[in-house]
Amino acid sequence: MTPFDVAHHSKPTATGPTLIDGFGRTVRYLRVSVTDRCDLRCVYCMAEHMVFLPKAEVLTLEELDQIASTFVGLGVKKLRLTGGEPLVRKGFMGLVENLSRHLNSGALEELTLTTNGTRLAQFAKDLVRFGVKRINVSLDTLDPVLFKSLTRGGDLAQVMAGLDAADAAGLAIKINVVALKDTNEAEIPAMISWAHGRGYDLTLIETMPLGDTGEDRTSQFLSLAKVRETLSSFWTLTDIPLQTGGPARYVRIEETGGRLGLITPMSHTFCEACNRVRLTCTGVLHTCLGHEDEMDLRAVMRGPKGPAGLENAIRLAIAGKPEGHDFHISEGSAPTLARHMSRTGG
Repeated sequence: MTPFDVAHHSKPTATGPTLIDGFGRTVRYLRVSVTDRCDLRCVYCMAEHMVFLPKAEVLTLEELDQIASTFVGLGVKKLRLTGGEPLVRKGFMGLVENLSRHLNSGALEELTLTTNGTRLAQFAKDLVRFGVKRINVSLDTLDPVLFKSLTRGGDLAQVMAGLDAADAAGLAIKINVVALKDTNEAEIPAMISWAHGRGYDLTLIETMPLGDTGEDRTSQFLSLAKVRETLSSFWTLTDIPLQTGGPARYVRIEETGGRLGLITPMSHTFCEACNRVRLTCTGVLHTCLGHEDEMDLRAVMRGPKGPAGLENAIRLAIAGKPEGHDFHISEGSAPTLARHMSRTGG
């Protein structure tokens, strides 16, 4: 029996919410980066000439399954698969299929992913077949020329074809838009209207100082408090108590009938109710996006105790989860953290 067969047939070892950090927050949400590679080079996420990790450093699909399944056994109810771009990882759909057993057993409430949409036309039907019901699609503009510039060569038509395929397959879609000052700032109302017109939710995200992208973060940063003020000058925004497990705060726009999420790591932190942790594609567990905290689960798995050592290592990491992050952007300053978002996972 191969290691993947062992992982595939493994059962969760515990039930209920058993991962509680030192501040009383229950961790029920794991974001798993399956690769640091991507077929786009977005200016706020990656350097133009990225140096990707050697494949030997990246967790195998079997190891990703084993770690994710251990988290499910410890009470995690939501798994989000991310990258880089998860759909570029060879064999990725096999991982989705295998993780779907936790949906079938009822141990997992949701299996989802964040994607740039470039490969949805190929994989949307299979995602639905394996139990994925909704996805997040990162899309920062509807202008083909600006899209090509922001992604350093991407084709907007490819993403739109992917969205059409996802719609046809029955996936619920949320559009994620990184708000960039003087770049897509003026386009935000049109993007909201477009998304709501297609039945999509849309979430705006403040740019975060993660990794050296070769771009001036000071010039990119746009406070969503300012954006909300602008939107409120011509739309009616009503706060709603929606909780999806992520960091967004939600409003309903009465005129469009749709929901708008606001993720504000810079202008308004969301740490008090943080219930999530992130696993990198190299097996490093980060309990806070804004700290250099880490637990090397790959070393644990490949060490003398093997997968049996995972549970204690995870509990130890969760116990040390920081109370909150401390992002900052100032002119000429280095990124708060050296690691790129593509390595940490979206």
